[in-house]
Amino acid sequence: MGAALTESSAVLIDRLPATARARVLQQLFDPVNGAGISVLRVPLGASDFSLSDYTFDDMPWGQSDPTLARFSIDRDRSHILPIIVAALKINPALTVIATPWSAPAWMKTTINTHGGQLAAASEDVYARYLVRAVADYRAAGAPVTALTVVNEPKASLGYSPSMTMSADQQARLVGTLLRPGLDAAGLHSVAILGYDHNWDDTTYPTTVLTGPYAAAFAGAAFHCYAADESAQSTVAAAAPGKQVWTTECSGGSWSPDFQTNLRWNARHMLVGAFRNLSTASLWFNLALDPSGGPTNGGCTTCRGVLTIDPATGAVTRNVEYWLLAQFGRGVRPGAVRVDSTASNPTGVQSVAFANPDGSHALVLYNEGGSAQPVTVRWAGKVARVRVAAGAVATLHW
Repeated sequence: MGAALTESSAVLIDRLPATARARVLQQLFDPVNGAGISVLRVPLGASDFSLSDYTFDDMPWGQSDPTLARFSIDRDRSHILPIIVAALKINPALTVIATPWSAPAWMKTTINTHGGQLAAASEDVYARYLVRAVADYRAAGAPVTALTVVNEPKASLGYSPSMTMSADQQARLVGTLLRPGLDAAGLHSVAILGYDHNWDDTTYPTTVLTGPYAAAFAGAAFHCYAADESAQSTVAAAAPGKQVWTTECSGGSWSPDFQTNLRWNARHMLVGAFRNLSTASLWFNLALDPSGGPTNGGCTTCRGVLTIDPATGAVTRNVEYWLLAQFGRGVRPGAVRVDSTASNPTGVQSVAFANPDGSHALVLYNEGGSAQPVTVRWAGKVARVRVAAGAVATLHW
């Protein structure tokens, strides 16, 4: 379970007074007393939630850097990397999935990080750019274990970092350049995930996971903003042996009611995502300010897992935090989902896991309007519990 450590989130957390920062990090990453976050999604360069536009190899207009002589992740050493290192001390099981929103402008058809697409002639240097980013992040103490090629490859936005990439281009880039490049750099264990866009398109991820370069992909990543999580099962069935990840979903001021958000996210991002084969489920910004920022041309109404007021230092744990904690405290990294009744006659849905330490976790979500009794049977033993209306409960034994 996790969220995105955007630059905006990292700055808000890192600029808290030392005592408050330590408390927030414990609340987020401690697997016993906190939410137990175990995976962070980190943008490689600017996203729509950073303080300004940047990549790891920006060049003046009209110039390029095909040897990556100017490449540097130094900007991320100010806030993002220190938060990752601090979080690892609290939860050593923490891992990172890295995602670029755009290639450097000089690699693109539009010579701009906002919109456009990767130029065919830049595929080789872009692959080397991503390998360098993963290697340098790892050298800085950030355990990158998964990588996507670009965030939302079907979106070309003129107002924030973005880059389109067809399924054919992505497959070719990964199969002929990126996977071999990672392997040559000794980064064999870094998984490459395709797609990284909404549930409403199963053709794109199926294409990259079943085409001529399928062996280079570990799986596909999905966002929650269109259609539903059943798309993950559709793709997994078409590409046996491949992983599916739910890598982004955001709350916002468009839906301020705690109970409504609890129900939707429990249904789709917790029980639904994992019953549809998710390897991980992640929300978007780990923290935003009361105005939903700092933003970099993107969403102005999004809500973070935490709301941090930089003027007062006040920290609010939002509904997304409590949803993360429902899983993070009971379901450990490396857990395997085991079969459980999908939904009992009274509308209580379930998803169950066997943890690496031999313990088990069962997450129950009651979508009904009244409290419901639930009988849990496991290995010849029986437990009886009641789940409140609209509530999520996690049992651990």
